Amino acid sequence: MSVHELETAVARLPPADLETFARWFEDYLADEWDRRIEEDIRSGRLDEAGKRADVDFEAGRAKPL
Repeated sequence: MSVHELETAVARLPPADLETFARWFEDYLADEWDRRIEEDIRSGRLDEAGKRADVDFEAGRAKPL
């Protein structure tokens, strides 16, 4: 199925189905983001950023959220 076909199908959904789909897709995207972050952590791609954050924190350059 192409992206265009998906767009057409979604545009034709009745409002209740569209709301259900939107909730599912939002959850899907959040889960996919989590999987990508976890993979980045496992692969070490975030190690350098973590080290820089630790240095900044220890130097007092961090602000409370």
